Amino acid sequence: MSEQNAEIMNDGDDFEEIRSEEVDTVVAALERIIESTESENIRTILEDASNEIYYLVYEDETGEEPMAEAA
Repeated sequence: MSEQNAEIMNDGDDFEEIRSEEVDTVVAALERIIESTESENIRTILEDASNEIYYLVYEDETGEEPMAEAA
């Protein structure tokens, strides 16, 4: 998890509930954009954003840290 996300989540005791359906929709939309993007730099940024959004919901279900899969 990025430092910025950790700071946002630690600002209060209340957490926003994020539905997996919304995450799935956003990730699918980003994948469509990634497929049509020519710039490697932009694709990399979009892929990182997609992964960050995906792990908002699915990180706890795998029992692994998000970066453990990439290593």
